Amino acid sequence: MDAGTLRRSAAAIRPYFADLVAAGECGTGMAELRAIGLRAEAAMLAATGGVNAHRGAIFSLGLICAGAGAAGAAPAPAEERAEAVARLWGGAIAQAPTSADSHGGRAARRYGVGGASAEAAAGFPTVRAVGLPALRLGRAWAPDDPEAARVQCFFALLAIVDDTNLLHRGGTEGLDRAQAAAAGFLEAGGIAAPDWRDRAVAIHRSFLAARLSPGGCADLLATTLFLEALSESA
Repeated sequence: MDAGTLRRSAAAIRPYFADLVAAGECGTGMAELRAIGLRAEAAMLAATGGVNAHRGAIFSLGLICAGAGAAGAAPAPAEERAEAVARLWGGAIAQAPTSADSHGGRAARRYGVGGASAEAAAGFPTVRAVGLPALRLGRAWAPDDPEAARVQCFFALLAIVDDTNLLHRGGTEGLDRAQAAAAGFLEAGGIAAPDWRDRAVAIHRSFLAARLSPGGCADLLATTLFLEALSESA
């Protein structure tokens, strides 16, 4: 996977988010939402030659799109939009079996963690309790540097999330290592520290060397950013 792969994937799945908004407007149930998501996944795999670039984004951002469609034009805070997913489809999400095809699904079963499905079924509690506050704090600390705010949010999530992609790649040792690195970054001041970029890059390179990829936290970061953008555009 590289930047080109991600761009091709994003272009391929973009139309399906509009379909999910329309489905939400019509009060569509989970079965049809899932069918749209599967079509998006097939388009992604065709565009990337079989690489899973955005399966997590299709799931989480797709549900939020459907929720936005159900809400119509009514403005709503980011937290309410997240909670709407649980109210509308939480039961159906929780009852669905954990995916046997994805690395995250297999890791969730093996290590007994909730993963993306549990997060969505509960209305994205980690995004509401950690992601959104960290993003807003980062923006307050660095109002002219959007990247800095995103980095602050990402490390706040990484410090506490049982990321199933990290568990898949590195087991509990890999997860512990990544969480400790994130916690150390935050304890040293996060993006308020003058050398934060150098420390963030050093952590990134250490993850590359160990083949650790916090994809679950990346999905939660994307979810946080999307929810906040929806709230700001209302």
